[in-house]
Amino acid sequence: MKLICSKANLVQGVNIVMKAVPSKTTMAILECILIDASTNEIKFTANDMELGIETKIEGDIISKGIVALDAKIFSEIVRKLPDNEVSIETDENYRTTITCEKAVFTIAGKSGEDFSYLPTIEKTKFIYLSQFTLKEVIRQTIFSISDNDSNKLMTGELFEVNGNELKVVSLDGHRISIRKIELKESFENIKVVVPGKTLNEISKILSGGTDDEVRIFFTSNHIVFEFDKTVVVSRLIEGEYFKINQMLSSDYETKISINKKEFLNCIDRATLLVKEGDKKPIIINITDGDLELKISSVVGSMNENIDISKEGKDIMIGFNPKFLIDALKVIDDEEINIYLVNPKAPCFIKDAEEKYIYLILPVNFNGM
Repeated sequence: MKLICSKANLVQGVNIVMKAVPSKTTMAILECILIDASTNEIKFTANDMELGIETKIEGDIISKGIVALDAKIFSEIVRKLPDNEVSIETDENYRTTITCEKAVFTIAGKSGEDFSYLPTIEKTKFIYLSQFTLKEVIRQTIFSISDNDSNKLMTGELFEVNGNELKVVSLDGHRISIRKIELKESFENIKVVVPGKTLNEISKILSGGTDDEVRIFFTSNHIVFEFDKTVVVSRLIEGEYFKINQMLSSDYETKISINKKEFLNCIDRATLLVKEGDKKPIIINITDGDLELKISSVVGSMNENIDISKEGKDIMIGFNPKFLIDALKVIDDEEINIYLVNPKAPCFIKDAEEKYIYLILPVNFNGM
């Protein structure tokens, strides 16, 4: 095999597929990137058996062939080459010579025969949306998945399609994030749980253009994302997702409207007094026309007042400040509505159409 392509194209291809190279594996072949130039295209593939990524790069194929190269070594070499044309050539023993200007590297390669190709997926159930929308919906929900493997379902996100609506849900036992997206047309109903790791990696690769489309295909075990010149295949998380509708109440005793930026900045200032790992709640005291925010820690204390409009009862309630900050950061509205019941019940931040809903559980606090 011999191929020639620009360093920029190589780096782009390597960066995309590296996201599916496992950090630890008992199968040495999975530590490789497969370079497949056996047809008229140059394809790079990596696969850790849970997540597989294939991408095509531009270049000239001088002689066809296929080789698996150690991903870590190959990616380091490629990144540090001069910015010029790169030649990659293998002999019959898969020894691979990488040449760029005066730099010549020779590394051992492996046969591509043993490599785990991406599974072939039946592409009957699918939806499509813009890369921008998918990237945004991941950003607006991914922070509230659990990083604890004890409940696998919490480490993923629910993707539910009903007609022309896509609903994405994540939760970690302390909060729930829900986003609803209107699709351009109606699709078959779908309900799957996608690993958070997959979504994190996808959001890094997506260019995020509003005119760039991503097609998402679903089977009972896999989800496939196709965009630009890249295909990402991931296993789904098995199991019945949580019945979140039972957790979403429309009852409230107190409703406030508040300037989002002002509220976010105020909480941000309050966290200056909280040391890393310290679980100090912020106390919010809501009275007519006024929200008082207080925090007290070993470092010091702070209180600040914000003008609000309020319906219903006065209330004093405590929250983990990080949970409020995470939700507020991804809401684009200038003015937000917060619904509260009592100091022990979750609060809801949501818009009138319920395109977004953020549920946050309060924390206990000693009267301040």
